Amino acid sequence: MELPMAFLRYRSCIERELREILAPEDIPCRQLLHYHLGWMDEHGNPGPGFGGKALRPTLCLLACQAVGGDMEQALPAAAALELAHNFSLVHDDIQDGDSQRRHRPTLWYLWGKAQALNAGNALRILAGRALERLEGQGVPIPKRLQASRLLDRSILEMIEGQYLDLSYESRLDIATQAYLEMVERKTAALIGCSLHLGALLGGGDGTTAEAFCNAGRKLGLAFQIRDDILGIWGREESTGKPLGGDLRRRKKSYPVVLALEKATGTARDELLSLYASGSPLEETEIGCVLQLLEELRVREQAQDKARALKEEALIALGGQLCPPWDAELQDMATFLVERDY
Repeated sequence: MELPMAFLRYRSCIERELREILAPEDIPCRQLLHYHLGWMDEHGNPGPGFGGKALRPTLCLLACQAVGGDMEQALPAAAALELAHNFSLVHDDIQDGDSQRRHRPTLWYLWGKAQALNAGNALRILAGRALERLEGQGVPIPKRLQASRLLDRSILEMIEGQYLDLSYESRLDIATQAYLEMVERKTAALIGCSLHLGALLGGGDGTTAEAFCNAGRKLGLAFQIRDDILGIWGREESTGKPLGGDLRRRKKSYPVVLALEKATGTARDELLSLYASGSPLEETEIGCVLQLLEELRVREQAQDKARALKEEALIALGGQLCPPWDAELQDMATFLVERDY
């Protein structure tokens, strides 16, 4: 799929804001942070450029403009969201043991887990510092405090979701509903916060901001389900992650949880046996899991669920949007559930 226009429109100003926040020489782990964001390589030379889709800040700025606001006023919040998201990525890579992200070695793989933890913690603090820049945009104190509370609450939800996700790795009794409740914290909370903050700082009233938040949470669920599909069937050259990495770690992603819920008889016994051990799956075992998932048609059903959640997200906005923002958000939502990276 082609990247929606919103990603291209906002990318340079998001990077500009991030570079200003991370410019001071006294920022802890500065080289590691610049490496993670793609601005330099591990030797301190210029890197490939700002990495990632910048989904959360893009949604924030889109929501701001969609309610009639000035994009510049929401830029500090957009940067804060991107920094908070990257804080979670650095820690997730450590917890999942992933050695690659965005086609490059991860921080912990190059500098060790202890230093990567330091870098992740620095990103979290800098997210809060980014919100302080709202003062320079003329945002009144009550709204700045509300923005800070919204971000802190969403980050705490995200951490709770990650805790639940890790705890599910040793369980075989996870229902799809429990999985979606976990994802609503781990992924959807920050995406919901992105649209919420954008609408809030753009001047939307409480009802409008809440509608954007609810839509964002639905999109977050759809986004994670699509991510889970790509974690099993995505191409390594597109996703930047090893093929079948989620299966190798016996990760209970949505397709696997759905398969465990649907499977009966020998198929269920085989799945339970394959996921009972804590050691990584071998290539032949990954092949067995893939065959079982195909037989149960969970890939198609997971994709149908993502598309249904996308439609619920658009319905949640109701009549809040008018042209051209309704079409832009539709394009964004479609991209999130149909993308291949």
